[in-house]
Amino acid sequence: MTAQEVRLCGLLLQEHFGEVVERIGTHLLRGGAQNLRTIANETNTPLDLVKKSLCVLVQHGACEFVSGRRGPGSPVEYRASCERVLRVLRYPRYIYTAKTLYGDTGELIVEEVLQRGHMTMSNTVKTVADRLTHNMEEGHSMEYSEVVSAFSKLVETHFLQRCPPVAEIGTAATSITPATPGTPAASASTAPPTAESNPDCYKLPHVTLIGRGKRRRSSDDSEEQRGGKKAKMDSESCGDEGIYWQVNFERFHQHFRDQAIISAVASKLDQMEFVGKSGDSGGGMYVVNLQRALANLARATLESVVQERFGSRSARIFRLLLRKRHLEQKQVEDFAMIPAKEAKDMLYTLLSENLVQLQEIPKTPDHAPSRTFYLYTVNQLPTARLLLQHCYKTVANLIERRLFETKENKRLLEKSQRIEAILASLQASGAEPEQLTEVEEMITAPERQQLEALRHHINKLDSTENQVDETVFLLESYIFSTKTK
Repeated sequence: MTAQEVRLCGLLLQEHFGEVVERIGTHLLRGGAQNLRTIANETNTPLDLVKKSLCVLVQHGACEFVSGRRGPGSPVEYRASCERVLRVLRYPRYIYTAKTLYGDTGELIVEEVLQRGHMTMSNTVKTVADRLTHNMEEGHSMEYSEVVSAFSKLVETHFLQRCPPVAEIGTAATSITPATPGTPAASASTAPPTAESNPDCYKLPHVTLIGRGKRRRSSDDSEEQRGGKKAKMDSESCGDEGIYWQVNFERFHQHFRDQAIISAVASKLDQMEFVGKSGDSGGGMYVVNLQRALANLARATLESVVQERFGSRSARIFRLLLRKRHLEQKQVEDFAMIPAKEAKDMLYTLLSENLVQLQEIPKTPDHAPSRTFYLYTVNQLPTARLLLQHCYKTVANLIERRLFETKENKRLLEKSQRIEAILASLQASGAEPEQLTEVEEMITAPERQQLEALRHHINKLDSTENQVDETVFLLESYIFSTKTK
């Protein structure tokens, strides 16, 4: 993994789980597998906090535990997964996709499972039903059966899957009992099976769920109260104890990839040759060439980046080199119909950014410049890897900027949250309009303008982050397809 990947992982861990988890996670990413005592000593973190941090990482699948390298009886070691941490960046897209396919209920189901790493079906259904009921009009509530139906559809279409039991995997990146990460129940194996290896991966348990969601009467319930309610809910027997569910990221990625290909075919009328014919028997069989499709999508992304950064003429040269493979400078000038001086400057600019490579082909063994061909070319795969690292750096910069803006305006944001909580409480108790107006005026006009500007800026940063992640996904999919070709 690269320095940019570790930096981005650290920012994601800090934003979602706090500084202590970020410290432990980045230490494992840089140092590899280590046991509990070593982690505590090298990070100067109390053992209790290390255990809690590892618990959080294991709970969310960002860390797995394996048997010690010194043989039987050696301390268990923990290893962080950079790829899994980077999936946190795509959480909004997973949630939005679930909303698009299965409505508000599907959205909240995926959101709850992502926030907690994994959950039982009964707990998920009750939590989602309560949240939906709280947003309904007074006198209305959400039936458990409706949430069960949405949950079942997510499982049937493989967007949700069972977590493998700890006893089956040993090196459990998705441990279902992470409360004591230092003492895994099973001995580790060298290659932990995936969730797909479980024959009951998509089998729904028989649960007894009859009832409706409950409305929260107080808008300012404390975390302790909600935790107590959750513990009470967990203690109720519904028939699915010990069966935990997690989000199937690969299924979401398959959906994203398919949608990208469909969109490209619809706009280009298959000029990228995504669909081909295989065989002649029975009229032949038509197949979608996924590797070629992803390669063409990655190529279009690279061309777009060059055009945005260096202009349309540089993009013309870049496309020309992609199609012709190897060209001398004079050939580039002629084919692209660009004056010699401009073509030379553009080629050197692209060369300095590592977007174009220069290949020397000598006529004689002495490599004399006068007897050497200098050919410009574009190697798509290394260029895609380079752009992917730039994308990681961009996302990290966006997150750092958002954190900075939030920190700089912390006092104003806290004041706004307090006033919103007071207003919600007054509205729930049926306060007079004059009282509500008086509370609203606690925020002055300049402060209100500052809040609006801050929220607009934060929303813009979030939107940009999601757009960059779409590019990250395309490039990751293309690079992965070249490894499995």
